Amino acid sequence: MKVIAIVQARMGSTRLPSKVMKPICGIPMIEHLLARLSQAKELNQIVVATSVDKCNQPLIDHVRKLGYACEQGSENDVLSRFVNAARVHHADVVVRITGDCPLVDPKLVDEAIRYFKTAKLDYLSNSIPPTYPDGLDIEICSYHALEKASYETTKPFDLEHVTPYLRESGLFKIANMQYKEDLSTLRWTVDEADDFTVIEKVFQYFKPRQNFSWTDVLNLYNQQPDIFQNNQHISRNEGGNIGTGQKLWKRAKRVIPGGNMLLSKRSEMFLPEQWPSYFSKSKGCKVWDLDGNEYIDMSIMGIGTNILGYGHPEVDEAVGKAIAVGNMSTFNCPEEVYLAERLIELHPWADMARFARSGGEANAIAIRIARAATGKDKVAVCGYHGWHDWYLSANLGDDDKLTDHLLPGLDPKGVPQSLSGTVFPFSYNNFPELENLVNIHDIGVIKMEVMRSQEPQNNFLQKVRRLATQCGIVLIFDECTSGFRQTFGGIHKKFDVEPDMAVFGKALGNGYGITATIGKRDIMDEAQRTFISSTFWTERIGSAAALKTLEIMEREASWNSITQTGLAITAKWKALAEKYGLTIATNGLPALTGFSFDSPNALAYKTLITQEMLAKGYLAGTSVYVCTAHTPEIVSRFFTELESVFALIRECEDGRDVMSLLKGPVCHSGFMRLN
Repeated sequence: MKVIAIVQARMGSTRLPSKVMKPICGIPMIEHLLARLSQAKELNQIVVATSVDKCNQPLIDHVRKLGYACEQGSENDVLSRFVNAARVHHADVVVRITGDCPLVDPKLVDEAIRYFKTAKLDYLSNSIPPTYPDGLDIEICSYHALEKASYETTKPFDLEHVTPYLRESGLFKIANMQYKEDLSTLRWTVDEADDFTVIEKVFQYFKPRQNFSWTDVLNLYNQQPDIFQNNQHISRNEGGNIGTGQKLWKRAKRVIPGGNMLLSKRSEMFLPEQWPSYFSKSKGCKVWDLDGNEYIDMSIMGIGTNILGYGHPEVDEAVGKAIAVGNMSTFNCPEEVYLAERLIELHPWADMARFARSGGEANAIAIRIARAATGKDKVAVCGYHGWHDWYLSANLGDDDKLTDHLLPGLDPKGVPQSLSGTVFPFSYNNFPELENLVNIHDIGVIKMEVMRSQEPQNNFLQKVRRLATQCGIVLIFDECTSGFRQTFGGIHKKFDVEPDMAVFGKALGNGYGITATIGKRDIMDEAQRTFISSTFWTERIGSAAALKTLEIMEREASWNSITQTGLAITAKWKALAEKYGLTIATNGLPALTGFSFDSPNALAYKTLITQEMLAKGYLAGTSVYVCTAHTPEIVSRFFTELESVFALIRECEDGRDVMSLLKGPVCHSGFMRLN
């Protein structure tokens, strides 16, 4: 009976890339593992099984240089990789060892093999359930059973994790080898950087010995537990229980402050520890994660960037043509002139335009120009206008001033104290508050969102316009979010109020980076008297995408269709809430519709919706940013699935513990520092 250990290893680990070749005491981790495993007397051969990915070549070369066989197979179908390696080397019995277990103990491997032979098993494990420390995992199966599993299962999870079918199908004789006490909370495996730190310390302690036993390590743990503290926050088999996206998110937070570039896309804002986090592709209103799972996006659609849906073929074709002829050069792209003319045509009150690539930039540009035009520093603001110093300075000395303007908890740390007293927030529809600010302070600019959560009342916008005109104040409408949602252009057109300047972003390029600041000539001309300039504001892709997006919007009257869809979604939320006796408050533009529960458990309920709907194939929460791909059929199916979650929430309102239903922490509600 030929017994072969197949060591599963690759360079492309999601959480700790190239970990198998990371040096410990000057020797690659995989070499330590193989040297220890080679001491097992019951093994006839050791084979390393890796994938066909080219990044594995350094691993392959090193393993073969050490004298071990190395076979390559599928990246994702690891089961077939094992079967092929076992077949090539004529295995009768396969011992599965993973490359993240450098403390593998040869005597424990021998003990397991003898148990497997004596009991005449098809499958043996020492980790189902676990009693040994994590990192001493051993699985043994017959080649016949492994081959049968490969033929019979098609489930991606089985193919990726090799042995679940052997354990769960009920077709095989299986057993588990247990230790006399439960040590399963000890973590001696290497999935993350903190794990590697612990293992490195262990090898350094025993250096130059390499044949120390697992009980030697246990004694070290009992004598010097501090050596093992770094990775105690990581749960056992965490890597097998979370998707590729969450693994990458954990990795991202080690190298990117906050994990990503946009607070609103942090996993913790949706479903902490469970959110897929990263996408492989997107189309229409569908998104695929890194594991190939398909979801219908009934959430925030790229934070409102894609009114025409993800990957609109005409927009993408226009961008492709722009790339084909060249995105950048010493010359300027003509598309920026055409786009400026088009936006001015849509807003006859405006005469000139400047472009950028993000909403925060466009807002900062508008403020710089307006301050230059008035010669005054002080700004009254209403709404959310980005992350730049000028805006966040409103929280200097009082970090609650912007709490009611979309994001609570924004810390102005890093914003110069000298900016204190230059920006003054006011509440929407509260004209006396704004009028008081103008009377007390020498306000030069009023910057506001035309509408976000509520309609203007008592001619609020007209009063603001009249006040700005009377006091020589530049009025800027921030339409980054509201633009093209309810009218073809700025939503201010609906209310028949013209600003002095307006800012557009989000949907303007249907997912491509382009934002615009437009305004009256006498104000916009001030851009030439102050310095506003950036290299990548001149690239071609954004302007080309915007021109095609505007063409399609006009042809399809997209603002009408997304408004009607949003109104229908809002009505369905209200109907579900009424059916289950839940109190909700709806908010937002029709095409940016949302709701909130009137309950102390509101955030937990939002998290529960996201958790349950994710399992049903939907990205969902308490808001939907509508696109033209959200057809009535898609919306109807979504609400059919959502109803059971509302029923669960009703049970929680009647006394059931919502926290018992959640598989992880409650989502964040605003800015929170991530560790």
